[in-house]
Amino acid sequence: MTAILEHANLCVSDPHATAAWMEKVFGWRIRWQGPAIHGGLSVHVGSKDSYLALYTPPEDLGDPLPRYANKGTLNHLALIVEDLDSAEEAVREVGFTPMNHADYEPGRRFYFLDGEGVEYELV
Repeated sequence: MTAILEHANLCVSDPHATAAWMEKVFGWRIRWQGPAIHGGLSVHVGSKDSYLALYTPPEDLGDPLPRYANKGTLNHLALIVEDLDSAEEAVREVGFTPMNHADYEPGRRFYFLDGEGVEYELV
């Protein structure tokens, strides 16, 4: 048996704004949105098979912990895209800066940070 990632849940300050740039860059759509645990709000954005649950609590969020230095901290999310050059253009159009371009198995890639400090790798 092989497990398949169905979803991941991220805390963000504005789930609607995050979902909007993800729709533009990743071609995803909002699958569901509504009240969530602890009086918060969740927006599920993704494809028909998987998604990210974007959660915000009713109170302000604290600053993110540094990546690559804390137990349990998400370092980055990697996504496969059909056209890396078009994806890079879309990343720039929504105001993020592509960085750390590389080419190793399984192919070309780059990284970017979103407005929440989450690092994404596009392959």
